[in-house]
Amino acid sequence: MDIYEYAMQMEKDGEAYYRDLAAKTANKGIKHILVMLADAEVIHYRIFSAMKKREQLPSPDAQDLSGIKNIFERLKEEDTGSVDASQIALYRKAQDIEQKSRDFYLEQAEKSKDTGEKTAFLKIAQQEKTHFLILEKIIEFVNKPNIWLEDPEWYHLEEY
Repeated sequence: MDIYEYAMQMEKDGEAYYRDLAAKTANKGIKHILVMLADAEVIHYRIFSAMKKREQLPSPDAQDLSGIKNIFERLKEEDTGSVDASQIALYRKAQDIEQKSRDFYLEQAEKSKDTGEKTAFLKIAQQEKTHFLILEKIIEFVNKPNIWLEDPEWYHLEEY
């Protein structure tokens, strides 16, 4: 399996994993974020497919994920009862996948002699880092009820 086939398979697996997670959560906000992440993996797949065929590369600029912050703001205002905290392990696994993908793409960027290819690998690696951070926020959000301690003797530094 060549480098592009390997990268395409990683992205295909990532898309499937995010879509599976989205199907397992009842929370509409988290579901929306997971679908956005799956769609970003599809864009990455198309880039690697074009690289393999030596076609002009589609823009590595993935879907605009800036709206995710607004989704988290809305989630904080909603009742978190519909969030399944048992999925934390699944989100951590997704984080691990994103970290491995990022490391792989950084390594490939280092090896690449082609400037366009190197740029694409670096941009996708940055996007994988962003996905990792988004998953971190999901984990933090879902886990907050498990770690939040209501006690008058404790001073809470951050707002819940």
